[in-house]
This record gives sequence, C-alpha cells and structure tokens, in this order.
Amino acid sequence: MAAVYAAIDDVIRLGRKLTAEEQELAEALLPVASAKLSLIAKKHGKSIAIMSAADPEFALAVKETIARAVIRAVNAAADNSPAATQASQAAMGYSISMSYLNAGQQLYYLRNELKDLGLIRQRWGALEVYGNGDND
Repeated sequence: MAAVYAAIDDVIRLGRKLTAEEQELAEALLPVASAKLSLIAKKHGKSIAIMSAADPEFALAVKETIARAVIRAVNAAADNSPAATQASQAAMGYSISMSYLNAGQQLYYLRNELKDLGLIRQRWGALEVYGNGDND
C-alpha cells in the first residue's frame, strides 16, 4: 500500500470542521490524494517519499497540499452548489453563463501548488524554424 502523507486531523486543522459524512469522504480521499501526488512527482522524475524523508519542511508542505486538495473535493461533493469561478449575465433576452470551480467533483492539484513543491517548473526555449544556416 502506498504511503499516506496527510491524516484526517490535518484536513480538519488546515481546512474546516467536517460533518460525519464529509469526514468519511475525506478519509477515503486521503490515500487517493497521496497516490496521485506521488504519481505526478514520478512523472517529473521525483519521489515524494524520499523528498519528505530528507526535508521536514517539505513534508509539511506536502501535508498541507494534500489537505487542501481533499478539502476542495469535499466542498465540491457537498449538497450545496459549488462556488462559481466565472459568471456572466445579459439583459432583455436574459442569458446567464457560469463556470464552476470543481464541477466534476474531482480531486486535483493546482499548478501553483505543484510549483511550490518543486514538482513542475516553467520551461522556456526556442526552436529555429528555418534551420541554423549550416545547410547552405
């Protein structure tokens, strides 16, 4: 079984108080969230287990990141509708358009969270479209 890097107490401390149903869901999501973060790290040639063991501050950051992802998924699974991230309205013929933060109720990590953990980096580069001139 894969390592679980956060506990339900961390989710409650870093997120909010949970109902019994939400706590049950969060407990089920914690191993999934840990495994998902480990897979993302492996994809980028890193190991969460090794990095966490070597650096206690990194382990705390991993715990916080997993707790935030789990609380986002728990909030989205609540009976009330999730928060809209974008909304627009029109007049007379009345039209409304909304985009929701986590409409699919999936467990996900934000790009800035992965950047903070050092798992992904911004890349830059250039490609010479016309060649480098050596083929003349």
